[in-house]
Amino acid sequence: MEVSLTASRPLRRDARRNREALLAAARAAFLDGDTDAHVEDIARSAGVAVGTLYRHFETREALIEEVYRKEVDDLCAEPDHLLGQYAPAEALRRFLLLLVDHAAVGKGMSVALESIMASDSPVFDDARSRMSDALTRLLDAGVAAGTVRDDVTGPTLLRALGGICAMRVSDGWLDEARTITRLLLDGLLHR
Repeated sequence: MEVSLTASRPLRRDARRNREALLAAARAAFLDGDTDAHVEDIARSAGVAVGTLYRHFETREALIEEVYRKEVDDLCAEPDHLLGQYAPAEALRRFLLLLVDHAAVGKGMSVALESIMASDSPVFDDARSRMSDALTRLLDAGVAAGTVRDDVTGPTLLRALGGICAMRVSDGWLDEARTITRLLLDGLLHR
């Protein structure tokens, strides 16, 4: 849980910069496989003191949760960008592949995320809901354009992708997951 200082007023520019540096350092450590990264190491990598880390994040778990939440925020902002640049079917294809890449990020963070899985954190339920909503927006755009079938929902598609990404324990899974995702997309499109 984030310290309430940020809830009462916006962060000063230097505090915001420190917070972003901490999130970037933690993300890099977790993705590099340093799942046991200590807060001291993360603070050092961010160029701040440990006290600064604890001013922003009460616990290591709160930091991990916020890193994951930021990953989901970035991911769920993509459908609007994609729909602004591509036809709905292409936007859907690109987003499905982004979801697979997100699973790769999750693989790098999986051990770190286990610490918050054991808590009562709503972060995963929130992430699933937001990803389902993002998929629904893309599916709806494809249905409206007449290029995507209308009998698949965002939550169903997310469950299918979850099954594909569950393979991530095996070597070479990412290339195989991308191939299977393309097959899944072929099944979603009207010909």
